Amino acid sequence: MSGPSTHAFLKHIPLFSVCHEDELARLAERAIEQRYEKGQMLFQRGDPCQGMYVLVYGRIKIAIVARQGTEKVIEIIHPSQSFGEAVMFLEQPYPVMAQAVEDSLVLFIPAETLFTALDDDSRLARRMLAGLSMRLRTLLKDVETYTLESAVERVVGYLLNSLEGSDDNVVNLPVNKQTLASRLNLTPETFSRVLQKLSEQAGIVVEGREIRVPDRNKLSEMRNLA
Repeated sequence: MSGPSTHAFLKHIPLFSVCHEDELARLAERAIEQRYEKGQMLFQRGDPCQGMYVLVYGRIKIAIVARQGTEKVIEIIHPSQSFGEAVMFLEQPYPVMAQAVEDSLVLFIPAETLFTALDDDSRLARRMLAGLSMRLRTLLKDVETYTLESAVERVVGYLLNSLEGSDDNVVNLPVNKQTLASRLNLTPETFSRVLQKLSEQAGIVVEGREIRVPDRNKLSEMRNLA
């Protein structure tokens, strides 16, 4: 991405859409392009945090790896989403790791550049605070889901949410099944068993990372019966 295209990209990111043109130009000028191949780490737990990221293309998983090597995916970052802001404000090392699950391009915005923009424009500060609040709300919703919902309810809920607002009855999984299972706090084996059950009882068709849902109402009934 060149300077003008970086400027145009940031301008269409909801977080930065409130910025004045001179502030946006300064952010674009100091943003650093970083390219990562699939499987490459952006940062590890314990690394110092010196700024925030915005994903241009690809997908990034945010995860915690336990001592025994098991991985818990906290979040999947999609294009135009930002990440790393909360740790940047705390000025502490990363408590999680970030890894590219596809070839990806991110823009890294140094902390000092962003702090200057925040000092100059309270609207940006409010927008960033709102974004962090929404992320916290999502994390709390995840805790509620994992605590109260069965495996079937989690998978059905994910599929129905993915279809919401679309006339298409196909869900294209953004990541492999193992990563998505971790995101739903399920083992890969449990996730596969649930998909098999939904295939038999709700008629879904699983073909690789594509899942067809012929009857949304029938799928929804599975959630009610779980």
